[in-house]
Amino acid sequence: MNAASKMVIAPTVRLGSVISINPESIGNTCEYEDIRYIDISSVGSGTLDGVTRLKFSEAPSRARRLVRDGDTILSTVRPNRRSFLFMKSPSPDIVVSTGFAVLRPSEKIVPRFLYYTVTHQPFTDYLTNNAKGAAYPAVDADGIARGEIRLPPLPIQKKIGDVLSAYDDLIENNRRRITILESMARTIYREWFVSFRFPGHKKVKMVKSPRGLIPEGWRVVKLGDVVQLAYGKGLKASDRRDGDVPVYGSSGVVGFHDSAIVTGPGIIVGRKGNIGSVHWSDEDFCPIDTVFYVETELPLRYVFFNLQRQNFINNDAAVPGLNRNQAHSLSFLVPDSRILGQFETFVADVFAQVRNLGLANANLGKTRDLLLPRLISGQVDVGELAIDTEANGGAKP
Repeated sequence: MNAASKMVIAPTVRLGSVISINPESIGNTCEYEDIRYIDISSVGSGTLDGVTRLKFSEAPSRARRLVRDGDTILSTVRPNRRSFLFMKSPSPDIVVSTGFAVLRPSEKIVPRFLYYTVTHQPFTDYLTNNAKGAAYPAVDADGIARGEIRLPPLPIQKKIGDVLSAYDDLIENNRRRITILESMARTIYREWFVSFRFPGHKKVKMVKSPRGLIPEGWRVVKLGDVVQLAYGKGLKASDRRDGDVPVYGSSGVVGFHDSAIVTGPGIIVGRKGNIGSVHWSDEDFCPIDTVFYVETELPLRYVFFNLQRQNFINNDAAVPGLNRNQAHSLSFLVPDSRILGQFETFVADVFAQVRNLGLANANLGKTRDLLLPRLISGQVDVGELAIDTEANGGAKP
């Protein structure tokens, strides 16, 4: 171990002594007529699901916080949900919600080190325990400032930030690859089954159907003739025992259980809440009573893309939720079995790549999260740590 990378136990300091909180806000006027707005709902655990472009004059009153390169934004409401983001070269017209605390590092703390420290689970637990309010538990700026963190010397902070951000860079690269693969699969579906430009389509006659012209040999049926939407099972929060089986609600995975109800792969359709949402699970899963799960003899991946384009709506305001009989009455296109087989073969490979990349990201994230406390404590020498860039992720000391 060389002297430059030798670790000692880092001193503990109050977070407020090394950062400023919400340093810049705007009032009723803004120098930009149009802004790019980041709301709480668009930020996950280090991820951003797009920004909203709108005129400042039409922006919600909570669009007030300004950010700079190196800031960390942290949701103050329900901090246990872990909504945060590192601001990397944000455009000057970015405005974030007042539901975020903007943490700006001083010269005493490296931006990336700040980000990983305040988004690490122990600090999340501190924020959760110090949140105020029953309906909307939130932590205020003073509560954040009082939080204690370990603060190594600046050179060690930088090395720790560099190591951990290398993992995030790998994860982000995999996310981009997943996005491209999913887009490719959707494009193929549209080409083959919406535009009817499937392999050999020029040799196939188009014939009339209830949905207009379709290729000869294809059928238009009722969705319920070929797909059954089965009801999910009621699973109380108190019954959700620890395990690795994903529990699906209408918004996607809402927890984990120790036993499955449905053998994967499978399709989940939102029945209440996020009505008509369509989710895919590669593994065995538990669908709760706010969703349907699909039973069919057709190729599942074709059904998945078809259901995403169905007009699932609730026409009964008195009974919120997706009516199964109404859903079963929708029209459903059944292509020629040969084309279906070709599509399933092609898309199955895409889905496999997406699954592998998702597993790689899970491994990378776990390794990154395990490294932070060990790096700060000196259990792992940051100067001798190498990053494994293989798909499964990991660290090689």
